[in-house]
Amino acid sequence: MTQVEQVKLLDRYTNKKPAVGTLYLTATHLIYVETSSDVRKETWILHHHIASVEKLALTTAGCPLLIHCKNFRVAHFIIPRERDCQDVSTSLLRLSQPAKAEELYAFLYNPQQNEEARGMGWGKVQVKEDFRRMGLPNDFWEMTDLNKNYAICSTYPSELVVPKTANKSTIVGSSKFRSRGRIPVLSYFHKDSHAAICRCSQPLSGFSARCVEDEHMLQAISKANPDSTFMYVVDTRPKLNAMANRAAGKGYENEDHYSNIRFQFVGIENIHVMRSSLQKLLEVCEMKSPTMSDYLTGLENSGWLRHIKAVMDAGVFLAKAVTEEKASVLVHCSDGWDRTAQVCSLASILLDPHYRTIKGLMVLIEKEWISMGHKFTQRCGHLEGDPKEVSPVFTQFIECLWQLMELFPCAFEFTERYLIEIHDHVYSCQFGNFIGNCERERQELKLQERTYSVWPFLLEKTPQYTNPIYKGLKAFGVLRPNTLPFNFKFWCAMYNRFDKGMHPKQSILDYLLTLKRQDGEGQVSALEDVSMLNAVEL
Repeated sequence: MTQVEQVKLLDRYTNKKPAVGTLYLTATHLIYVETSSDVRKETWILHHHIASVEKLALTTAGCPLLIHCKNFRVAHFIIPRERDCQDVSTSLLRLSQPAKAEELYAFLYNPQQNEEARGMGWGKVQVKEDFRRMGLPNDFWEMTDLNKNYAICSTYPSELVVPKTANKSTIVGSSKFRSRGRIPVLSYFHKDSHAAICRCSQPLSGFSARCVEDEHMLQAISKANPDSTFMYVVDTRPKLNAMANRAAGKGYENEDHYSNIRFQFVGIENIHVMRSSLQKLLEVCEMKSPTMSDYLTGLENSGWLRHIKAVMDAGVFLAKAVTEEKASVLVHCSDGWDRTAQVCSLASILLDPHYRTIKGLMVLIEKEWISMGHKFTQRCGHLEGDPKEVSPVFTQFIECLWQLMELFPCAFEFTERYLIEIHDHVYSCQFGNFIGNCERERQELKLQERTYSVWPFLLEKTPQYTNPIYKGLKAFGVLRPNTLPFNFKFWCAMYNRFDKGMHPKQSILDYLLTLKRQDGEGQVSALEDVSMLNAVEL
């Protein structure tokens, strides 16, 4: 264990004297223990939460070390000796991005559970049960194990839900015409309208290529909804991007080749634009004492909230198509594991109150993100690799959820604390759920035998995440958010939560939770104040 004494920790928002303490590097954490205060104060930073380590120019006070974290903590240390600073910097770079998955924290973490408890933990959230809850299989949809050895698609789960009328040759043929073999499969079935949300990757259409099996596959999806004469195909990319892909032999569906489809672009930018946008947002968050004008200009120039709105608008389009037009929708981006996951998840939350519960959100993440092959290892930068593959795709989904919670504070069983906790664990690598890029990789790593699931850990803490003004499953049906720009807010509790010198506006839900804890009988007397409830709902 590395140990460095007389290390200063700066507070970037206050002018008080920096803390002085000892910095320790263990196998899993950076630990800073203050020795300058009367009360023992510790700061723990998981190595896997570290996004970047920057050794700055030597000063008279010592050698500055700036650490940016994936959970948006920024730690600014001053280490007395340059050599110690160099050693700490080199160690952190190596520990924060190991070369192999087996070196991640989840393979060391041991909560002292036996093998039976571990297995039961992994069984807490079952995607199959969610499909049964939707009423599947039925007359139009069935579960198939055609992908049981990942022969059709290496990044899809072994079991898929497909139209009953799609035979094996149709499915296999369609897979050869879709990028990375990611065929159209069911994401969500709306029992009331018989409309379905399906997802896939872009077709390998180029400028004129077509595939009879793929056309049959889309026809089968359309016919699985007897209440509509057409279906939507939604390309989540900007049209220019999709057209550029045509030159590479990919692209989008030609309406002349597919019967009864209505094609729609929704214009969500790619992973590189989103990565750059978040970086600009964080630069605004780190401005020491900006004027209001500089702050708002920086926020606008980052484009972050504009991108959040684009994702939200796409989810709203899907939900409207399913409920108001009773039309099925097929969604894709390029490979169908980033923007597609965002949009399908968000539409499901708008349509189905079950996904607005603590357990329901777990199922949704398991189904749309983990099972369907969102590349968590690459997008979160768990291992050393191409930094251009890192992008805040899941962060944007979590923020869209928070924006919805701000608009409908009584419609969700959980608070923002739950969202932040999930976000932290996506990056922490403490549990096995978010390690690997697809189901096949997770099986090869034997994660269910060698690591633990995050879901039972979170379920044990349910009281900490419960929204005191939640009105239950039946109070809200389909959510119809107003997505005009003024409804989107900066999420201070996510991006500035470690900044003690700031005074963020107190969340009314946090205030009510505090009241609830203070009341011996667990009843919130403030909830009887009708004016408060009205204010919350406005």
